[in-house]
Amino acid sequence: MRVPPFHWWRTVFFLIPAISVYTIVLGTLSVASSLLDDRGYFAHWCARTWSRLILLTTGVRVEVRGLERLVPGRTYVFVANHQSIYDIPILFWSLPYQLRIIAKASLGSFPFLGWHLRRTGHMLVDRSRPDRSRIFGWASRLTARGLSLIVFPEGNRSATGRVASFKGGSFFLALEAGLPVVHISVVGSRHVMLKGRLATYPGRVRLVVHDPVDTSGLSTADARAFAARIREVIVGDAESDVAPRQEGAA
Repeated sequence: MRVPPFHWWRTVFFLIPAISVYTIVLGTLSVASSLLDDRGYFAHWCARTWSRLILLTTGVRVEVRGLERLVPGRTYVFVANHQSIYDIPILFWSLPYQLRIIAKASLGSFPFLGWHLRRTGHMLVDRSRPDRSRIFGWASRLTARGLSLIVFPEGNRSATGRVASFKGGSFFLALEAGLPVVHISVVGSRHVMLKGRLATYPGRVRLVVHDPVDTSGLSTADARAFAARIREVIVGDAESDVAPRQEGAA
């Protein structure tokens, strides 16, 4: 019988219990704070603290380049490639903005995490039957409340590090509301926890924050071309640690 490697034991018997405690404690504080703070600002502090603890416990160091390109306090739609379930804590800790996400509705059923998402200004969406009017109504309140949005336009995590096509629909909110889009290349997060494996590894992740893109004058009819344009910029850095394809490979 093969003995599981060290990092499997570390994940199962140390990291998962530790992260469960972080989630219970900070999730409880977050939900309780929503009774007094309907903007969700303290809840976001809880989310950032949760993210920081996860990164420290796992041994993930994040290098961020390009934050000086952004205006503090402005509302942005942050767009990133998706390599790992660690991308959320990496981005929440690294971006000094009040961040909200659009997540699949099934996450709302998770204790503490789901309660936090439901009570603190995030949007849970049934992907089979999305309510567009509800989503756009929620998005229109982002600027009024000083919030920014994180979007992963690939839809799913990449197992290889290669960036899949971006879905044009992911940009509808930004284009319809005229919000600036900031594209971020996430480099190396897949090595922290490979897709489909129950083992985490310490590592270094790099975020490259690119110049904001003005969306004024664009409409949802431009979404597909806009998505391809944003993807092209992200790919350059995001795939820098991926081995080149062999000629003739699929």
